[in-house]
Amino acid sequence: MTLYIDADACPVKQEAERVATRHKVTMMLVSNGGLRPSPNPYVENVIVPEGADVADMWIAERAGRGDVVVTSDMPLAAKCVEAGALVLRHDGSALTQANIGQQLAMRDLMADLRAADPFRQGGGKGFTKADRSRFLDALEHTLRQAAKEGGT
Repeated sequence: MTLYIDADACPVKQEAERVATRHKVTMMLVSNGGLRPSPNPYVENVIVPEGADVADMWIAERAGRGDVVVTSDMPLAAKCVEAGALVLRHDGSALTQANIGQQLAMRDLMADLRAADPFRQGGGKGFTKADRSRFLDALEHTLRQAAKEGGT
């Protein structure tokens, strides 16, 4: 079992590290660089070359049944769900076979709306303490689930 973190712009790296350490699970922080290496023996920093979706491709090629992936990137989440990994967003919400299609459609719809209206940029709600707390609870539960599914 491995915990993969899509680390560029991930607001819950420290929380994920605490939970991974408690479970003695290897955590891979995958990014284009710029992250301070952790002295934690359970944490590996993976620096991929710069480029569109290179970190996503690295994770998607490795994640599978028994692994957990933390990302807010819907195409990456879809690939990981298809490969059998358990996937969480930063706010703790799970991405599954049952909801990933809807999430991809919503992502595409929002991209189309932003393209059609140059004043509809950014936005979205901020990351809250409640989101952080939900993430911690969800990651704890998800790592236990992954262990039960044979990812020990």
